[in-house]
Amino acid sequence: MVEVFAGRTLLNKDGDFVDPEEALRNKVVGIYFSAGWCPPCRDFTPILCDFYTELVEESEPPAQFEIVFVSSDKTSDDMVEYYHDMHGDWLALPWTDDYKNELKQRYKITAVPKLVIVKEDGEVITDKGRKQIRDRGLASFRTWLDAAEIFQNFKA
Repeated sequence: MVEVFAGRTLLNKDGDFVDPEEALRNKVVGIYFSAGWCPPCRDFTPILCDFYTELVEESEPPAQFEIVFVSSDKTSDDMVEYYHDMHGDWLALPWTDDYKNELKQRYKITAVPKLVIVKEDGEVITDKGRKQIRDRGLASFRTWLDAAEIFQNFKA
């Protein structure tokens, strides 16, 4: 995954810049394409928050999982408001970074919300992350972890 965001800067919820090399190393990564103006996005984001919280903030040790939000909002202010009001404590690609367009092409994003689960090298594990979380909950993470070939002492 580090390769997908190499040379980029990500943001955390506090607005601080984060080095993707460090933040995403050895993790399964969900690239979350979403927008505040989109009702299905606003419906799914709280579910994703709960999923992330259980895996990363309430698991001991925390799961090797991270989310990077890629906004389809119309303005930077819209993105910031949606990110702060509804999103979990995960990372985001800055709204001003045109790399979001490359990512949308690479992962064939034609509509939002879309949660693409990838390995460290950016190879797709599934482009149906949203459906899998809705259908299988935390059990979907175990499947992703196995596919990513990252060892972790995680109990699902």
